Order: sequence, then structure tokens, then C-alpha cells
Amino acid sequence: MLFSTMNKSNRFRLSSFKIFDLMFNQRNIHKLTCRFAVVLLLTCHCLADDGYEMDDFLKREYSLTKPYQGLGSSSSSYWDLMGNAMITTEHVRLTPDLQSRQGAVWSRVPCFLRDWELQVHFKIHGHGKKNLNGDGMALWYTKERMQIGPVFGNMNLFTGLGVFVDTYPNENKNHERVFPYVSGMVGNGTLAYEHDRDGQSTELGGCTALVRNIPHDTFLLIRYTKNRLTIQIDVDGKQEWRDCLDLPGVRLPQGYFFGASSVTGDLSDNHDLISMKLYQLTVERTQEEEEEEELIPSVDNFEHLNKVEVQEEGMSGVQLFFTIVFSVIGIFVLGVVAVVMYGRWKENSRKRFY
Repeated sequence: MLFSTMNKSNRFRLSSFKIFDLMFNQRNIHKLTCRFAVVLLLTCHCLADDGYEMDDFLKREYSLTKPYQGLGSSSSSYWDLMGNAMITTEHVRLTPDLQSRQGAVWSRVPCFLRDWELQVHFKIHGHGKKNLNGDGMALWYTKERMQIGPVFGNMNLFTGLGVFVDTYPNENKNHERVFPYVSGMVGNGTLAYEHDRDGQSTELGGCTALVRNIPHDTFLLIRYTKNRLTIQIDVDGKQEWRDCLDLPGVRLPQGYFFGASSVTGDLSDNHDLISMKLYQLTVERTQEEEEEEELIPSVDNFEHLNKVEVQEEGMSGVQLFFTIVFSVIGIFVLGVVAVVMYGRWKENSRKRFY
């Protein structure tokens, strides 16, 4: 009897403990659920404040990622390789740490997205000491593609957007900025990038980005949505985006090509492109905004884009000398011809008189 009573008592205690444990677990679950709901609400609020909703919609036809299968060789590849660029298992090396090299990679497919975000993973490193390295790399969204030129390996007078990671200061008198320096420029086909001035006369803005020979990963973000251009960098190893440029009134046509290029001169570096990932952004637009169509790249209230013209190079001293000499000879010959013609005319007049 006593044993039976003890068993009942133990069962009651065990049942009570189970009920208490169940209630405790339910309370924890309820707390966790509430916390998750709060975090989700804050996240949605942040996205709403940004003015756009990112659906993580990766567009593979505009993206370049490992293992780079068929890049530049296969007809099924979305990208072309150019110049001294080479492929490894870890990256696309636009230029090696050697002098006078040029390389690029260009998308084969024109982009017809209105709103997009490009995230670029890159690395710049080499054996040169500070200010003895160069020249940097550029990211492009332009009408032209696969062109060789002086602007970080691409053509000057480009049409579209260029974002430059400049690692060498060409203008010795400039002490206002620290290099490496990230900047943006919009070209309309007639606006020249001034290499000797590090593009300062045509840049939209920029920031210092210490990206060379650092142990952690470096990233750059370019976002274009509702005529607003935003550039952010993550170069401190904190996995946090830092603002570099934020400018409204930027108008870029659709149907341009994405690309990346680099060039070395007397100074050099390894310029490695690890990935370029393009995301489509979902943005609410009015009917008027939907009907807008940009034909020529432009920036509101940016006078250079409309007024700056390409300046022709002046004549050298030798050219000027020969120009003067040939001009004098030409004038002398014309004078002789005029005298001879006048003499003949006068002689003919006398014959008619007699």
C-alpha cells in the first residue's frame, strides 16, 4: 500500500514537472517568436526607407563568377576576354605585376534593366612600394565595348558610366586627396577623361579607398535606381558598406554593356577581378517614370557634360616652323604666277591695240 502511494506521488510530481517544463518551453518559443517578428519588422522598415526592395534576383547573364567556365573562348559564354587578361581558378587577372600591360573583360549581352546593383569583388596587390605602383582599374557600363585606350585600358570619349579605382596620383601638386581613390564619371561621347589630372575636372565625386596590399577582401558596390547613382565600398574587413558617392539626377540609357579593365605603364600591380554580380532591383514607379526613355547619358546640373569639348592638341615647334616656311613659299609662288599672268595680259592688250 505504501509503495503504491509513493508511486502515485512520484507520478504526480513527474506530471507536474512535465507540465511546468512544457509551459517554460512554450514561453521561450513565444519570446523567440516575438523577437523574430521584431527583427523582421525592422528589416522591412529599413528596406522601405532605402526606397527599393532587393529580391536577391541575381542576373546570371550579366554576372561573372567562379569557375569562369568558357570565359572568352566558348560561344556560350556571356563574357569576352581581352588583351593580357588571363583566367585562373581563383580570379580573372586583368593585368599582371608587369610594365606596359593592358587587359579587360566585357559582357556580350547588353543590359536592359532599369534599376540594378553591381557588387564587385576585387584585389589589387604587387611588389611596388607606396606611390611606386599603378595604375588602377575601372568598372564600366558603356555603349562601347572591347576598345583599347588610355583610360585604365579603355577608350577615352566613352559613352556611359565609368567607376575608377585609381592607385597612382598623376598630378604632383594635388595634396587634397589620399590615394588609392575611387571616383565616378558619366561620359556622352565627347567628354574627355584627363589622365594627367586624375580625372578631377569631370568626376562626379569619390572617396579614398585603401585597397592595395591588404589581407582581407575588398568590395565595391554600384547601384543605379530611379536616376540615382550610389557607390559604396567595403575595404576595411568589417563587412560593412561605406558611402563613397550618392548623386541624384544621373540618367543612363538602357542597352549598354558591363565591363572591367586595367592598365600598367612604367609602374605596375596585379589587378584581380574575383566576381561581378548584378542584381535586378524592384522599384515602384509612376506612369510618367515608366514612360521615360534616356537616349544620351547626362547628369542634372553638371555643366561639363554639356559644355566641355574635346581640345585639339596644339602644334609643336617643328610643326609651326614648317607651316610658316611652306606658307611663305606658297605666297611667293602665287606672286610669281600673278606677275607672269599680268605680263601676258598686258602683252595681249598691246597686240589688240595695234
